[in-house]
Amino acid sequence: MPAFRCSAIFFDLDGVLVDSTGSVDRQWRIWARERGIDEEKVMAIAHGVRAVEVIRIVAPALDAEAEVRDLEKREAADHGGVAVMPGAIDLVRSLLAERWGVVTSGSRHLASARLQLAGIPIPKAMITADDVVNGKPHPEPYLKGAEALGVDAKECLVIEDAPAGIQAAHAAGMKVIGLTSTYPASALGEADSVVGELAQIQVAQDDVRRLMVRVG
Repeated sequence: MPAFRCSAIFFDLDGVLVDSTGSVDRQWRIWARERGIDEEKVMAIAHGVRAVEVIRIVAPALDAEAEVRDLEKREAADHGGVAVMPGAIDLVRSLLAERWGVVTSGSRHLASARLQLAGIPIPKAMITADDVVNGKPHPEPYLKGAEALGVDAKECLVIEDAPAGIQAAHAAGMKVIGLTSTYPASALGEADSVVGELAQIQVAQDDVRRLMVRVG
């Protein structure tokens, strides 16, 4: 059974704490169709990356910031199929407030709406697309998360569902558990461990400052 000692745990949001895949896919596809863009080209890169970066790649002629505002308003209002991920609430409740945070490629407005819908408290450290210059797979989001909690990045563990997030966490010097909610295990091979559900992750307080995380 793999085990990790760490000082804090960071969760990606969509596909890790909240199951929003249906809403994300639905709104991205509507957006692409309305603008005459190949849906599959968009969906191939839409998960785990900031929306502004996706739009700059697939539609460089558009005003990416304006498009993101429109897209995320739609996503925030689209609750169809959005639900808390199994095991997420129990896992978060096992952690002290200063020992966990969220690092997401979505906006603060969208992240807050999704957490509230899922019944998960807004964490002390929540890094969103609004807080960074460089999104995942750049390490900036996770480095800012560690800074927000006042812990060394190398003392952090990340739970991610997308290759870009795994790359970002590793670039920040963090260990990563991959969750096969969005991508198959074969796509998450860079993770230090891979699980099919959050219930496979158990956390215990090792001492006043460190956590013991077991996977199995």
